[in-house]
Formats: sequence, C-alpha cells, structure tokens
Amino acid sequence: SLFIQARGGKLVKDGNPYYFVGTNFWYGCYLASNGKYGNRQRLIRELDDLSDHGVNNLRILAASEKSTISNSLSPAITEAPGKYNEELLDGLDFLLSEMGKRNMNAVLFLNNFWEWSGGMGQYMAWVNHGKVVDPVLGKDTWPDFMAYSNSFYSDTLANRYYRDYISFLVNRVNKYTGIAYKNDPVIMAWELANEPRGGEGKDGLAGMDVFTRWVDETAGYIHSLDSNHLVTTGSEGTVGCKQDAPSFVKSHSTKNIDYLTFHLWAKNWGWFDARDIAATFPSTKAKAIDYLNLHMSLARQMGKPIVLEEFGLERDSSFCKPGTPVTARDEYYNMVFRYLADTAAAGGNFAGCNFWAWGGEGRPAHPDFIYKPGDPFTGDPPQEGQGLNSIFNNDSSTLELIRTYARKMNTLLPQQK
Repeated sequence: SLFIQARGGKLVKDGNPYYFVGTNFWYGCYLASNGKYGNRQRLIRELDDLSDHGVNNLRILAASEKSTISNSLSPAITEAPGKYNEELLDGLDFLLSEMGKRNMNAVLFLNNFWEWSGGMGQYMAWVNHGKVVDPVLGKDTWPDFMAYSNSFYSDTLANRYYRDYISFLVNRVNKYTGIAYKNDPVIMAWELANEPRGGEGKDGLAGMDVFTRWVDETAGYIHSLDSNHLVTTGSEGTVGCKQDAPSFVKSHSTKNIDYLTFHLWAKNWGWFDARDIAATFPSTKAKAIDYLNLHMSLARQMGKPIVLEEFGLERDSSFCKPGTPVTARDEYYNMVFRYLADTAAAGGNFAGCNFWAWGGEGRPAHPDFIYKPGDPFTGDPPQEGQGLNSIFNNDSSTLELIRTYARKMNTLLPQQK
C-alpha cells in the first residue's frame, strides 16, 4: 500500500515499520497561502530545512473556525458553517503538494478543544446564537471554557456542522496535484481534534461515556468517507481523560481508532518552572519518564501503535528571545528522544514523536513577544509568548539532537519480538 498503515502494534510504510522524529507545524497552511499572511518562499525553505534534519512527519492544523474569542486565529478556514476560506485551503493544497515532493507525511487535525483556532467552543457559539465563553477576558474561568468545549460532544447540530467540514475536506481535490485528499498518500492520518478532553464539566468522569461515543462515531464517520487513511484522536493521553487510565483505554479501544496519541507538557501540568530549574527539573524528568512508561504499557495492553505528538520545554529562565540559553530544553529533548528510540528499537509499540514546535526562520516581532496578526509565524500559537517553545533555525545544539535522533529513527529496523 502507498498509505501508512497500522499493523500488529506498529505503523508500516512501504512494507517496513515506520518510525519518525517529526514536528508540529500547525501554521503550515497559513504560511503556504497566497494571502498576505503567507510566504511560500519561506515555506519551501522551511520544508527543505526540516528535510535536511531528517524531520519527515508534520502535524498540521487543517481546521480553524472564525471566532470573536480572544487570541483566536484570523483569518480562519471555516468562516461560518458551510462557508470556507479558499485562500487557506489553497495553502493546504500547496503545502501537501510540496511535502509530497520531499517524501514527508502529514497528520491533519480537524478541530481543537482549545480556543486559539476557534474550535469546539466556536461550534457551540454557532449553535448558541454567538455566545462565546472567553476565559481571557476574566468573566469566564478556564473550567467554564472547558465545560463549554466539552458540551460539543453531545450537540447534534454542532457535530453536523463539523461533519460537513470533514466531508468537504476529505473529498477535496488538491489543486496542485489533482489528487483527492482521501486518495493522497502524503496524508498519514486524520485527527479528530487537537487535545480533545473528555469528562470536563459538571458530570466529570461520568461524562467520559459521551466522549467515548463521540470518538467512536466520529472516527467511524471518517472511515466511511475514506478507506485509505488512519484515524486517531489527538488526545493528550490520560491527562485528556481526567487522569484516568481505564477511561483512556475505553475511549481508544474502538476499532475506528487506528493508533494512540499522547502529549507531554511539563510546564502546563505544573511540574516545571524554567525560572527555578534546579528545584523543579529533577522531578520533572522523573514524572516525564513515568508518563512515558504508563502510555507505552497502555499501548502494549491495547495492541496499538502510539505516537508522542506534542512535547516541548521553555528556554532557561522562561525567556522567549531567540539565542537565549536552552540547557534544560536540550537535556529534556535528549532524554525523551533517547527513551523513545530505545523503546522503538526494543520492538515496543512506539512509532514516532512530533516535538513542539518548529519556529524555523520565524522570529518574535515585538519586545513583549505578544503575537499580532501579520507577524511571522514562530510555532507558538497566538495565545502564547512568541518563541516560548519554538525551535529556531539558529538553535544549533537542539537541532543537532533532532538530526541525530531523526537519523536513528529513520533507519531503525527493530528486533522482532
């Protein structure tokens, strides 16, 4: 098969086990657009640079929803239900065509639990007369926001709008290659959403059943439109399931989910403080290994491949400025990469990772590192300090680690168990 498949707990490409070091390049279709926010020359240079480093798998935003919520992306792909931005979709076409020339593969996420690309909260606003829950403005809390996003799973009309877009995109024909997305081997997988969380809201863990049903039915719907591609959730792992391993297993056991995902966020989860590395880094490393171990064992238990599709760490002292030290980050990346390469080599279910995020030649545009529309993309979404978790093209020590482990993973033929 031309397409990446999941077989026997492994991802398989061209008949061989497929292992990769990839990155998050969510802004790819924006950069690839002919719009004034796009820059195709830069896009081509970034893809060449990634390719030179052995990075051949890109996790990309393939859906954004126009929203009045603070810090949400503008423009957006879906301007209103059924009304789509052709300029951005043309960018996605161009991106996939260029990736194909470089033998790269794409994971495309189709929604977002979080606010920065509109996402589930915006779908709910469309069915609730424009009501948004905006935690940035202060009258709503983050738990309010997460409960509103969570209400998406059971809303029939919101999901109808979402499925309309899925059907539209899966059946779209790429203008540059003439290939329908559903027939394009450059695409590795469709992902239901970026970090969909279950059980957020008044029902708590009891609400996981609604999430589990949504996962199964949505993934089944995508498979009904497209028999070629893998489908996965985009989940953070147990953190996306109320820290409950049985709930993660239950929501991912459906045959419609082909492989597992998990994320690793030491700072966001309250483990790591880049302003106090000495006190927080040793325990951060231990917790990270525990989280990795847990998910490797769950993958083995479920007999499915697993991908660590987001992990990152700030620069020392929480600086955003390019060129400032990255000693903790390099040690952390080295630890994670080594763990993953060893696990894969030993024949485990681990398939690949995507570090967060590729900044490349982008640079923060302002002294306060706050994103403004029209700024160069750095890899950090608009709600975060520009440069916070970005790997820039002058981060030579980190790039050397990426190149080393990408080479290792790209040539890996594991022991047969």
